[in-house]
Amino acid sequence: MRLIGLGLAAIVFGAAACAQTPSKPTPDQVMSPSWFPSKYGGEDRLGALNNLSAEKTADAAKLITSGKTFSLGMVTGRDTPAYGPREYDVMVLQLSDGSGTPLGANQATGNDDYVDTFVGIGSQIDGLGHMGINHRYYNGVPVADFVTTAGLTQFGTHTLPPIATRGILLDMTKSFSSPVADGTAFNKDEIDAAAARAGVTIEAGDVVIFHTGKMKATEGETTLSPTSPGLGVEGAQYLSDLGVVAIGADTWALEVIPFENEIRPFDVHLTLLAKNGVYILENMATDALAADGEGAFFFSLGVPKLEGTVQAIINPIAIR
Repeated sequence: MRLIGLGLAAIVFGAAACAQTPSKPTPDQVMSPSWFPSKYGGEDRLGALNNLSAEKTADAAKLITSGKTFSLGMVTGRDTPAYGPREYDVMVLQLSDGSGTPLGANQATGNDDYVDTFVGIGSQIDGLGHMGINHRYYNGVPVADFVTTAGLTQFGTHTLPPIATRGILLDMTKSFSSPVADGTAFNKDEIDAAAARAGVTIEAGDVVIFHTGKMKATEGETTLSPTSPGLGVEGAQYLSDLGVVAIGADTWALEVIPFENEIRPFDVHLTLLAKNGVYILENMATDALAADGEGAFFFSLGVPKLEGTVQAIINPIAIR
């Protein structure tokens, strides 16, 4: 089974459906303009990436002492578990009809490929056009101002600059269990304790990644687990206030599921993307890096330049 289709959504929201949801939104559910304009300016479209700097990159490069590299991207394929209706397919084509005479005296032959995929599958970055509040997105931009069927005219992931900065791995299996139990939330106290154990102070411009052991525990499964450990809303706001540029985990949603408040689905996504302009890194392959030890490393990511995309399949690199 290659996709969960709409079944996952039904499971994830099942608890909320069973609750006595108000017939109309309560006051705290109604979109308030208090979260925009952004602290980076009303015209800003990059969000927390404004906290990157040449100085931060140069300092982060000093963390490289052994030259060990770690791929944080998983392999994306036909059986990669995905949030429905996302799917991936590839077709390899031989040039011409594949059986003709090789080209030239050197008998050149070759293959080409055609990939038909959602880009929000496997290891991915969520851009600021991914999720909003009541049809307004980061900095209060209305959906009608940037979404077209031919691609985003604002917030496209092709506009993101290279991200070369300090990364911090927080190994939450050392705080809880291995793997961390589904439904376990990481908020300020848990984050501070993990950072202290790792000997780091989280700063503006950092990328924070949580290791939960969830990816390894579900290796080989072809459907997404409907529950997961992850970041809580308080923790999301706390890290945003510290000025981090992106937050990731070895889970498909980053945030804790079941949600902390069953009638506020994906509130961590909204807190990070819409309210604070902080990017989300999902399905990070953290096992090898965690085995090497938690703490700081040099983080490098060049987002694919696919014009107008909401998300992107990525393979960040950690270097120590």
